[in-house]
Amino acid sequence: MSRLRNILVGAGIATVGAVGTKVAVDYFRNRGEEEAPPEIEGDKEPQSPEEIAYVKVEPSSVQKFLDASFGKAGRYVPNRPPKIFEYQDRQYMVIWAKDNDQDKNQMLAFAYTDKGREMIASVGYTSDETDYNLELDGTPFAIEVNDKKLTSGKGKTAGTNAVDFVLE
Repeated sequence: MSRLRNILVGAGIATVGAVGTKVAVDYFRNRGEEEAPPEIEGDKEPQSPEEIAYVKVEPSSVQKFLDASFGKAGRYVPNRPPKIFEYQDRQYMVIWAKDNDQDKNQMLAFAYTDKGREMIASVGYTSDETDYNLELDGTPFAIEVNDKKLTSGKGKTAGTNAVDFVLE
């Protein structure tokens, strides 16, 4: 679990509580804010391949990450609780934000590798149109837009009010 903590420290993201575990399907279905894992002696480790390890983060630290990563303070403002987790020994971060420059919502997903942080999904959406750029091949994930799962490619589809990051 030290790798998950190292990623958070490197990104300047502050956690709330310990690292906890949860069944992955339940974790991804939750659109609300996760409860902070209970404080225990050491971080919890997943007990099966169906579990994720996750942390709850301080929303203000995600704002600092967005400002530093995209070079313009306030362009992206989080509008849904982020998900920062480890699944099957790989670390991921998914952030939902309002893109103030383009006046649309945005879902940004990152995978952490030995090479560093890589953006694996960018989805901009309004009620009129959804545009996406996805590189989720090689991961167990997809994005869900209007009850349709997408894993790769660049394109546009019908508008939506919500985009989810889900197991494929």
